Amino acid sequence: MSTKSRRASNTNVTDFEDFFQGWLVRQEQLRSTLRTVSTHTDEDLRDLIAHVLAHYQQYYEEKSRIANHDVSLVFSPPWFSCFEQSFFWIAGFKPGLAFRIVSGSVSDMSEEQEDRMNRLRAETKEEERRLENEMARIQESVAAPPIVEITRRGDNPLVDGAYDEMEAAVEALRGEMEVVVGHADMLRTRTAERVVEILSPLQNIKFFAAVTELQLKIRVWGWQIEGESRRCPDVCTM
Repeated sequence: MSTKSRRASNTNVTDFEDFFQGWLVRQEQLRSTLRTVSTHTDEDLRDLIAHVLAHYQQYYEEKSRIANHDVSLVFSPPWFSCFEQSFFWIAGFKPGLAFRIVSGSVSDMSEEQEDRMNRLRAETKEEERRLENEMARIQESVAAPPIVEITRRGDNPLVDGAYDEMEAAVEALRGEMEVVVGHADMLRTRTAERVVEILSPLQNIKFFAAVTELQLKIRVWGWQIEGESRRCPDVCTM
């Protein structure tokens, strides 16, 4: 990577980290608001739910920009501790985690809601499996031609176009990984939106209160375990 490219990469990482720190402040504010909701009309609750969804949508939009710049950053994000990353599935929390949170935070679902939630869980699990297979295919392709063949030949990168071949192969892999991350984020977003459709306004408040609580606790635990000066080694980011 050239000095200019490294400088641009560092700038993008710094910009995202600045955004993320502000996003976390707003996350904490949302947690406080969700904790203290009591007697509000359904309209007030729906407005708050829309605000929460917009908050997460902003994160995914910014994440998409950094992934477009360098997809490897979202697989090994320096703004998350290794402990946080241990919960990750394709550069983020697994969509199916939403159902475990619903089960632990909402105890008054009707039979119809339970049926709809179970169907959504099954559909989400199938989509997760499809994306896992696609990610496995991409990872396996690293050990397949043309990358291995170029490496085996031991070509001088300045001769016979070997460097260009390698660069093209790596860029193709990055492009495929970026697509999978985008699909995974869409599944995360779509799953949350469909959960919201199934739950009542007050049930959604309980759900999102549990979501924000879990995320912020995992973050605190991560930095307590590892210390803010430490970075997660590559081995635990996939």
